[in-house]
Amino acid sequence: MSTKPSLTLKRRFNAPAATVYAAWTNPEKLKAWFGPSDQLDATIMEADVRVGGRYRFVLRSPDGDEHDVSGTYQEVVPGRKLVFTWAWRDTPERESLVTVTIAGDGDGCLLTLLHEQFFDAAARDRHNQGWGATLDRLEALLQPAAVSG
Repeated sequence: MSTKPSLTLKRRFNAPAATVYAAWTNPEKLKAWFGPSDQLDATIMEADVRVGGRYRFVLRSPDGDEHDVSGTYQEVVPGRKLVFTWAWRDTPERESLVTVTIAGDGDGCLLTLLHEQFFDAAARDRHNQGWGATLDRLEALLQPAAVSG
């Protein structure tokens, strides 16, 4: 029996866990950071954050290509954890699973993103790059504004 590829990314954010959780669950906040590039326009950000609720994110590139992903929330622990299925519109048979956990850490928090059950290693590698850039954008959004004196 072969094990399907997975990836784990960990980040520390200088923001409270509640703020990071809200960034993952509020569609308006998602529009500000979700996606690997600010060149992608978030045209649809829907999130019914409850067990059995669905989400759908559509990002449009400058050339008009749409990146459309959706799934169902499997577990929701407010402020701490989200587990959801993940499937691209053009490959719905390749459903995978994402777990986002957020834990307080001093004046910030630690986020762990586990993405499991990839179709193959190439899909995992593409998602590793995409998730890394997406988390970079979240980190930039959460950085406090520089105070000038």
